[in-house]
Amino acid sequence: MIKMLRQSPFLYEIFMWLAFNFTLDLPPINHLCPMFFDKYKPMKLLHQYGISLAAITTVALLCYPLAGIIGYRSVALLLLFALSLLSLRMSLYPMLAAATVSALVWNFFFIPPQFTFHIDSVEDGLMFSMYFIVALLNGVLNARIRRAEELARQKEERANAAKLYDTIFNSLSHELRTPIASILGASDNLLTNSRLSEELKQNLYTEISTSSERLNRLVDNLLNMSRLDSGLLQPKLDWCDLGELFATVTRGLEKELKNHQLEVEVPDDLPLFKLDFGLMEQVLTNILYNASLYTPPGGKICLLGKLADNQCIITVKDKGPGLKPADIDHVLEKFYRPKEAKAGGLGLGLSIAKGFTEAHGGMISVENAADGGAVFTLRIPTEVLSVQMPNQDE
Repeated sequence: MIKMLRQSPFLYEIFMWLAFNFTLDLPPINHLCPMFFDKYKPMKLLHQYGISLAAITTVALLCYPLAGIIGYRSVALLLLFALSLLSLRMSLYPMLAAATVSALVWNFFFIPPQFTFHIDSVEDGLMFSMYFIVALLNGVLNARIRRAEELARQKEERANAAKLYDTIFNSLSHELRTPIASILGASDNLLTNSRLSEELKQNLYTEISTSSERLNRLVDNLLNMSRLDSGLLQPKLDWCDLGELFATVTRGLEKELKNHQLEVEVPDDLPLFKLDFGLMEQVLTNILYNASLYTPPGGKICLLGKLADNQCIITVKDKGPGLKPADIDHVLEKFYRPKEAKAGGLGLGLSIAKGFTEAHGGMISVENAADGGAVFTLRIPTEVLSVQMPNQDE
Protein backbone atom coordinates (compact mmCIF):
# COMPACT_ATOMS: atom_id res chain seq x y z
CA MET A 1 0.00 0.00 0.00
CA ILE A 2 2.87 2.39 0.87
CA LYS A 3 4.43 1.67 -2.54
CA MET A 4 1.14 2.50 -4.24
CA LEU A 5 0.82 5.70 -2.24
CA ARG A 6 4.31 6.80 -3.26
CA GLN A 7 3.32 6.32 -6.91
CA SER A 8 0.40 8.74 -6.40
CA PRO A 9 1.70 12.08 -5.05
CA PHE A 10 -1.81 13.34 -4.32
CA LEU A 11 -2.75 10.33 -2.17
CA TYR A 12 0.69 10.36 -0.55
CA GLU A 13 0.22 14.02 0.48
CA ILE A 14 -3.21 13.23 1.94
CA PHE A 15 -1.83 10.27 3.88
CA MET A 16 1.12 12.28 5.26
CA TRP A 17 -1.20 15.18 6.24
CA LEU A 18 -3.43 12.72 8.08
CA ALA A 19 -0.49 11.09 9.84
CA PHE A 20 0.97 14.48 10.83
CA ASN A 21 -2.31 15.82 12.21
CA PHE A 22 -3.07 12.56 13.92
CA THR A 23 0.24 12.41 15.76
CA LEU A 24 -0.23 15.97 17.01
CA ASP A 25 -3.34 14.80 18.88
CA LEU A 26 -1.81 11.67 20.35
CA PRO A 27 -2.36 11.43 24.10
CA PRO A 28 0.53 10.66 26.44
CA ILE A 29 2.15 7.24 26.44
CA ASN A 30 0.10 6.10 29.45
CA HIS A 31 -2.93 6.03 27.13
CA LEU A 32 -1.06 3.75 24.73
CA CYS A 33 -0.20 1.25 27.48
CA PRO A 34 -2.68 1.98 30.26
CA MET A 35 -2.25 -1.41 31.92
CA PHE A 36 1.19 -0.26 33.08
CA PHE A 37 0.11 3.21 34.23
CA ASP A 38 -3.50 3.17 35.36
CA LYS A 39 -5.06 0.14 37.02
CA TYR A 40 -8.57 1.50 36.48
CA LYS A 41 -8.51 2.09 32.70
CA PRO A 42 -7.10 -1.08 31.06
CA MET A 43 -10.25 -3.19 31.36
CA LYS A 44 -12.38 -0.43 29.87
CA LEU A 45 -9.94 0.13 27.00
CA LEU A 46 -9.44 -3.59 26.38
CA HIS A 47 -13.21 -3.91 26.37
CA GLN A 48 -13.39 -1.36 23.56
CA TYR A 49 -10.71 -3.18 21.58
CA GLY A 50 -12.68 -6.41 21.94
CA ILE A 51 -16.00 -4.87 20.94
CA SER A 52 -14.48 -3.08 17.93
CA LEU A 53 -12.71 -6.12 16.58
CA ALA A 54 -15.72 -8.35 17.27
CA ALA A 55 -17.98 -5.96 15.34
CA ILE A 56 -15.68 -5.89 12.31
CA THR A 57 -15.35 -9.69 12.41
CA THR A 58 -19.13 -10.12 12.59
CA VAL A 59 -19.76 -7.82 9.61
CA ALA A 60 -17.07 -9.60 7.59
CA LEU A 61 -18.53 -13.04 8.38
CA LEU A 62 -22.02 -11.89 7.41
CA CYS A 63 -20.78 -10.37 4.14
CA TYR A 64 -18.49 -13.22 3.09
CA PRO A 65 -21.19 -15.59 1.74
CA LEU A 66 -22.93 -12.63 0.08
CA ALA A 67 -19.84 -11.16 -1.56
CA GLY A 68 -20.61 -12.86 -4.88
CA ILE A 69 -24.07 -11.25 -4.91
CA ILE A 70 -23.47 -7.73 -3.61
CA GLY A 71 -19.88 -7.38 -4.80
CA TYR A 72 -16.74 -6.70 -2.80
CA ARG A 73 -17.09 -2.92 -3.21
CA SER A 74 -20.42 -3.01 -1.37
CA VAL A 75 -18.70 -4.90 1.43
CA ALA A 76 -16.41 -1.88 1.89
CA LEU A 77 -19.45 0.36 2.36
CA LEU A 78 -20.89 -1.99 4.98
CA LEU A 79 -17.56 -2.09 6.83
CA LEU A 80 -17.37 1.71 6.75
CA PHE A 81 -20.91 1.90 8.11
CA ALA A 82 -19.93 -0.39 10.99
CA LEU A 83 -16.88 1.79 11.68
CA SER A 84 -19.07 4.90 11.70
CA LEU A 85 -21.35 3.36 14.33
CA LEU A 86 -18.37 2.27 16.44
CA SER A 87 -16.80 5.73 16.31
CA LEU A 88 -19.81 7.16 18.14
CA ARG A 89 -18.88 5.29 21.32
CA MET A 90 -15.30 4.05 21.05
CA SER A 91 -12.06 5.78 21.96
CA LEU A 92 -9.43 6.80 19.40
CA TYR A 93 -7.04 3.85 19.58
CA PRO A 94 -9.67 1.08 19.45
CA MET A 95 -11.14 2.89 16.43
CA LEU A 96 -7.76 3.04 14.68
CA ALA A 97 -7.25 -0.66 15.37
CA ALA A 98 -10.70 -1.45 13.98
CA ALA A 99 -10.06 0.69 10.88
CA THR A 100 -6.74 -1.07 10.21
CA VAL A 101 -8.18 -4.56 10.75
CA SER A 102 -11.22 -3.82 8.57
CA ALA A 103 -8.98 -2.62 5.72
CA LEU A 104 -6.79 -5.73 5.97
CA VAL A 105 -9.84 -8.03 6.20
CA TRP A 106 -11.44 -6.42 3.16
CA ASN A 107 -8.18 -6.73 1.20
CA PHE A 108 -7.45 -10.34 2.18
CA PHE A 109 -10.93 -11.88 1.95
CA PHE A 110 -12.80 -9.79 -0.60
CA ILE A 111 -10.56 -7.86 -3.05
CA PRO A 112 -9.42 -10.06 -5.99
CA PRO A 113 -7.23 -12.02 -5.87
CA GLN A 114 -8.61 -13.35 -2.59
CA PHE A 115 -6.56 -14.73 0.33
CA THR A 116 -3.61 -12.52 -0.47
CA PHE A 117 -2.68 -8.94 0.29
CA HIS A 118 -1.62 -8.37 -3.31
CA ILE A 119 -3.87 -6.06 -5.38
CA ASP A 120 -3.71 -6.43 -9.16
CA SER A 121 -6.01 -3.62 -10.26
CA VAL A 122 -4.90 0.00 -9.93
CA GLU A 123 -8.56 0.91 -9.42
CA ASP A 124 -8.85 -1.55 -6.52
CA GLY A 125 -5.59 -0.27 -5.08
CA LEU A 126 -6.83 3.31 -5.24
CA MET A 127 -10.13 2.29 -3.65
CA PHE A 128 -8.32 0.40 -0.88
CA SER A 129 -6.12 3.42 -0.14
CA MET A 130 -9.11 5.73 0.01
CA TYR A 131 -10.99 3.25 2.20
CA PHE A 132 -8.11 3.16 4.67
CA ILE A 133 -7.79 6.98 4.76
CA VAL A 134 -11.55 7.51 5.18
CA ALA A 135 -11.66 4.90 7.96
CA LEU A 136 -8.81 6.64 9.81
CA LEU A 137 -10.36 10.07 9.28
CA ASN A 138 -13.64 8.79 10.63
CA GLY A 139 -12.02 7.69 13.88
CA VAL A 140 -9.84 10.79 14.30
CA LEU A 141 -12.58 13.33 13.57
CA ASN A 142 -15.07 11.65 15.88
CA ALA A 143 -12.42 11.56 18.61
CA ARG A 144 -11.81 15.29 18.12
CA ILE A 145 -15.55 15.99 18.31
CA ARG A 146 -15.86 14.07 21.57
CA ARG A 147 -12.79 15.86 22.90
CA ALA A 148 -14.32 19.23 22.03
CA GLU A 149 -17.56 18.21 23.75
CA GLU A 150 -15.60 17.15 26.83
CA LEU A 151 -13.75 20.47 26.93
CA ALA A 152 -17.05 22.33 26.59
CA ARG A 153 -18.53 20.27 29.42
CA GLN A 154 -15.52 20.93 31.63
CA LYS A 155 -15.77 24.64 30.86
CA GLU A 156 -19.44 24.65 31.84
CA GLU A 157 -18.65 22.75 35.05
CA ARG A 158 -15.94 25.28 35.94
CA ALA A 159 -18.39 28.14 35.29
CA ASN A 160 -21.00 26.46 37.50
CA ALA A 161 -18.39 25.82 40.18
CA ALA A 162 -17.36 29.48 40.10
CA LYS A 163 -21.00 30.54 40.37
CA LEU A 164 -21.52 28.16 43.28
CA TYR A 165 -18.36 29.46 44.94
CA ASP A 166 -19.64 33.03 44.68
CA THR A 167 -23.00 31.96 46.14
CA ILE A 168 -21.35 30.16 49.04
CA PHE A 169 -18.92 33.01 49.68
CA ASN A 170 -21.66 35.64 49.69
CA SER A 171 -23.89 33.54 51.92
CA LEU A 172 -21.07 32.74 54.32
CA SER A 173 -19.91 36.34 54.53
CA HIS A 174 -23.44 37.39 55.45
CA GLU A 175 -24.34 34.50 57.73
CA LEU A 176 -21.06 34.59 59.65
CA ARG A 177 -20.96 38.35 59.94
CA THR A 178 -24.32 38.58 61.74
CA PRO A 179 -23.61 36.33 64.77
CA ILE A 180 -20.01 37.50 65.02
CA ALA A 181 -21.14 41.14 65.08
CA SER A 182 -23.70 40.31 67.78
CA ILE A 183 -21.11 38.53 69.91
CA LEU A 184 -18.57 41.34 69.52
CA GLY A 185 -21.14 44.04 70.27
CA ALA A 186 -22.53 42.30 73.36
CA SER A 187 -19.14 41.34 74.76
CA ASP A 188 -17.75 44.84 74.15
CA ASN A 189 -20.74 46.32 75.97
CA LEU A 190 -20.16 44.03 78.93
CA LEU A 191 -16.46 44.83 79.11
CA THR A 192 -16.62 48.60 78.72
CA ASN A 193 -19.82 49.49 80.53
CA SER A 194 -19.70 48.71 84.25
CA ARG A 195 -23.00 50.41 85.06
CA LEU A 196 -25.22 47.92 83.27
CA SER A 197 -28.21 46.58 85.19
CA GLU A 198 -28.44 42.87 85.91
CA GLU A 199 -31.38 42.54 83.55
CA LEU A 200 -29.47 44.16 80.70
CA LYS A 201 -26.44 41.99 81.43
CA GLN A 202 -28.62 38.91 81.29
CA ASN A 203 -30.00 40.02 77.93
CA LEU A 204 -26.49 40.49 76.58
CA TYR A 205 -25.45 37.04 77.87
CA THR A 206 -28.49 35.55 76.15
CA GLU A 207 -27.61 37.35 72.91
CA ILE A 208 -24.05 36.01 73.05
CA SER A 209 -25.33 32.49 73.72
CA THR A 210 -27.90 32.64 70.91
CA SER A 211 -25.38 34.01 68.39
CA SER A 212 -22.82 31.39 69.43
CA GLU A 213 -25.34 28.60 68.89
CA ARG A 214 -26.20 30.01 65.47
CA LEU A 215 -22.53 30.24 64.57
CA ASN A 216 -21.93 26.71 65.83
CA ARG A 217 -24.86 25.42 63.76
CA LEU A 218 -23.44 27.03 60.61
CA VAL A 219 -20.01 25.52 61.20
CA ASP A 220 -21.50 22.09 61.95
CA ASN A 221 -23.50 22.16 58.72
CA LEU A 222 -20.42 23.09 56.69
CA LEU A 223 -18.39 20.31 58.30
CA ASN A 224 -21.17 17.77 57.77
CA MET A 225 -21.52 18.77 54.12
CA SER A 226 -17.76 18.34 53.73
CA ARG A 227 -18.08 14.81 55.15
CA LEU A 228 -20.82 14.01 52.67
CA ASP A 229 -18.95 15.46 49.69
CA SER A 230 -15.83 13.44 50.56
CA GLY A 231 -17.76 10.20 49.96
CA LEU A 232 -16.04 8.62 52.96
CA LEU A 233 -18.97 8.82 55.37
CA GLN A 234 -19.69 5.41 56.89
CA PRO A 235 -22.47 5.13 59.51
CA LYS A 236 -21.43 3.46 62.78
CA LEU A 237 -24.48 1.29 63.32
CA ASP A 238 -25.57 0.28 66.80
CA TRP A 239 -28.84 -0.57 68.53
CA CYS A 240 -30.82 2.63 68.93
CA ASP A 241 -33.97 3.42 70.91
CA LEU A 242 -36.13 5.92 69.01
CA GLY A 243 -37.57 7.25 72.24
CA GLU A 244 -34.10 8.10 73.52
CA LEU A 245 -33.16 9.58 70.14
CA PHE A 246 -36.25 11.81 70.09
CA ALA A 247 -35.63 12.95 73.69
CA THR A 248 -32.00 13.88 72.88
CA VAL A 249 -33.04 15.88 69.81
CA THR A 250 -35.85 17.78 71.55
CA ARG A 251 -33.61 18.65 74.51
CA GLY A 252 -31.08 20.15 72.13
CA LEU A 253 -33.80 22.29 70.51
CA GLU A 254 -35.52 23.30 73.72
CA LYS A 255 -35.18 27.04 73.02
CA GLU A 256 -36.39 26.76 69.42
CA LEU A 257 -39.40 24.57 70.34
CA LYS A 258 -40.51 26.26 73.56
CA ASN A 259 -43.15 28.38 71.78
CA HIS A 260 -44.61 25.40 69.90
CA GLN A 261 -46.76 22.43 70.83
CA LEU A 262 -44.47 19.44 70.40
CA GLU A 263 -46.17 16.05 70.10
CA VAL A 264 -43.95 12.96 70.24
CA GLU A 265 -45.41 9.52 69.52
CA VAL A 266 -43.38 6.33 69.98
CA PRO A 267 -45.19 3.00 70.52
CA ASP A 268 -44.26 1.24 73.76
CA ASP A 269 -43.54 -2.01 71.92
CA LEU A 270 -41.33 -0.38 69.28
CA PRO A 271 -38.16 -2.47 68.82
CA LEU A 272 -34.60 -1.20 68.73
CA PHE A 273 -33.19 -0.19 65.34
CA LYS A 274 -29.61 -0.47 64.16
CA LEU A 275 -28.73 3.13 63.31
CA ASP A 276 -25.95 5.66 63.74
CA PHE A 277 -27.25 7.62 66.74
CA GLY A 278 -25.11 10.70 66.03
CA LEU A 279 -26.06 10.96 62.35
CA MET A 280 -29.75 10.43 63.02
CA GLU A 281 -29.62 13.04 65.79
CA GLN A 282 -28.28 15.54 63.26
CA VAL A 283 -30.95 14.55 60.71
CA LEU A 284 -33.83 15.11 63.10
CA THR A 285 -32.26 18.24 64.57
CA ASN A 286 -32.07 19.85 61.12
CA ILE A 287 -35.64 18.88 60.18
CA LEU A 288 -37.14 19.92 63.52
CA TYR A 289 -35.20 23.18 63.52
CA ASN A 290 -36.55 23.92 60.04
CA ALA A 291 -40.08 23.10 61.26
CA SER A 292 -39.67 25.48 64.21
CA LEU A 293 -38.77 28.31 61.84
CA TYR A 294 -41.90 28.02 59.71
CA THR A 295 -44.48 26.94 62.29
CA PRO A 296 -46.15 29.97 63.89
CA PRO A 297 -45.98 30.34 67.70
CA GLY A 298 -48.41 27.99 69.35
CA GLY A 299 -48.52 25.73 66.30
CA LYS A 300 -48.17 21.97 66.59
CA ILE A 301 -45.12 19.98 65.51
CA CYS A 302 -45.45 16.20 65.49
CA LEU A 303 -42.56 13.73 65.73
CA LEU A 304 -43.64 10.14 65.09
CA GLY A 305 -41.74 6.85 64.96
CA LYS A 306 -42.89 3.37 63.94
CA LEU A 307 -41.90 0.08 62.31
CA ALA A 308 -43.38 -0.90 58.94
CA ASP A 309 -42.18 -3.44 56.36
CA ASN A 310 -38.88 -3.93 58.24
CA GLN A 311 -38.21 -0.22 57.93
CA CYS A 312 -37.73 2.45 60.55
CA ILE A 313 -40.30 5.14 59.69
CA ILE A 314 -39.84 8.60 61.19
CA THR A 315 -42.28 11.40 60.37
CA VAL A 316 -41.96 15.10 61.17
CA LYS A 317 -45.12 17.12 60.55
CA ASP A 318 -45.53 20.84 61.15
CA LYS A 319 -48.35 23.34 60.94
CA GLY A 320 -46.51 25.92 58.86
CA PRO A 321 -47.55 27.34 55.49
CA GLY A 322 -46.32 24.25 53.65
CA LEU A 323 -44.24 24.21 50.49
CA LYS A 324 -45.05 25.56 47.06
CA PRO A 325 -45.20 22.90 44.31
CA ALA A 326 -42.14 24.41 42.65
CA ASP A 327 -40.11 24.01 45.87
CA ILE A 328 -41.04 20.44 46.83
CA ASP A 329 -38.67 18.82 44.29
CA HIS A 330 -35.75 21.09 45.23
CA VAL A 331 -36.05 21.72 48.96
CA LEU A 332 -33.62 18.86 49.75
CA GLU A 333 -30.96 20.13 47.34
CA LYS A 334 -27.72 21.68 48.51
CA PHE A 335 -27.84 25.49 49.02
CA TYR A 336 -31.47 25.65 47.86
CA ARG A 337 -33.58 28.28 49.60
CA PRO A 338 -37.19 29.08 48.62
CA LYS A 339 -37.90 32.67 47.72
CA GLU A 340 -40.06 33.03 50.83
CA ALA A 341 -37.37 31.51 53.09
CA LYS A 342 -36.71 33.32 56.35
CA ALA A 343 -33.43 35.15 56.82
CA GLY A 344 -30.56 33.06 58.11
CA GLY A 345 -29.05 29.77 57.04
CA LEU A 346 -27.18 28.52 53.99
CA GLY A 347 -29.74 26.04 52.70
CA LEU A 348 -27.66 23.09 53.90
CA GLY A 349 -29.67 21.64 56.79
CA LEU A 350 -32.21 19.62 54.79
CA SER A 351 -29.66 18.48 52.21
CA ILE A 352 -27.49 17.16 55.06
CA ALA A 353 -30.53 15.36 56.48
CA LYS A 354 -31.06 13.78 53.06
CA GLY A 355 -27.39 12.78 52.76
CA PHE A 356 -27.20 11.22 56.24
CA THR A 357 -30.46 9.33 55.64
CA GLU A 358 -29.17 7.97 52.33
CA ALA A 359 -25.92 6.97 54.06
CA HIS A 360 -28.10 4.54 56.06
CA GLY A 361 -29.52 3.17 52.80
CA GLY A 362 -32.77 5.02 53.39
CA MET A 363 -34.68 7.81 51.72
CA ILE A 364 -36.45 11.00 52.74
CA SER A 365 -39.59 12.38 51.11
CA VAL A 366 -41.37 15.73 51.41
CA GLU A 367 -45.01 16.54 50.83
CA ASN A 368 -47.72 18.93 51.93
CA ALA A 369 -50.25 17.68 54.45
CA ALA A 370 -53.93 17.79 53.50
CA ASP A 371 -54.73 19.91 56.57
CA GLY A 372 -51.78 22.27 56.05
CA GLY A 373 -48.08 22.20 56.80
CA ALA A 374 -45.19 20.12 55.51
CA VAL A 375 -44.52 16.43 56.18
CA PHE A 376 -41.00 14.95 56.13
CA THR A 377 -40.91 11.15 56.11
CA LEU A 378 -37.76 9.08 56.64
CA ARG A 379 -37.77 5.41 55.57
CA ILE A 380 -34.68 3.48 56.62
CA PRO A 381 -34.34 -0.30 56.06
CA THR A 382 -32.56 -1.64 59.12
CA GLU A 383 -32.20 -4.55 61.50
CA VAL A 384 -34.61 -4.66 64.42
CA LEU A 385 -34.31 -6.10 67.90
CA SER A 386 -37.45 -6.69 69.90
CA VAL A 387 -37.06 -6.06 73.61
CA GLN A 388 -39.33 -7.92 76.01
CA MET A 389 -40.49 -5.46 78.68
CA PRO A 390 -40.71 -6.87 82.22
CA ASN A 391 -44.21 -7.34 83.63
CA GLN A 392 -44.84 -4.64 86.23
CA ASP A 393 -47.25 -6.91 88.15
CA GLU A 394 -44.50 -9.38 88.96
